[in-house]
Amino acid sequence: MSWVLLFIAGLFEVGWAIGLKYTDGFTKVTPTILTALSMLVSVVLLGLALKHLPVGTGYAVWTGIGTIGTALLGVILLGEPATAARLGCIALIIAGIAGLKLVS
Repeated sequence: MSWVLLFIAGLFEVGWAIGLKYTDGFTKVTPTILTALSMLVSVVLLGLALKHLPVGTGYAVWTGIGTIGTALLGVILLGEPATAARLGCIALIIAGIAGLKLVS
């Protein structure tokens, strides 16, 4: 169950990271509120997951999910470049997360 909570926390991290772009410097009320709620949910779920997972592993996986999701949505939603090098680096992060899961 801790891994499920951690995964969901990572998804909410993606939500707030992408949400920051839409807050327009925290001048837009609705995106700002949604971003803040996403931050809160993400950190609370991370804290719950860390009750049963090592902090180093949990935090690394949480930030990895956030990094992967944010980078991919940056390409899809924001028109950021999808270069081979960028996608290769994302693949390395995925490999690192899988490795941490296997050794935990």
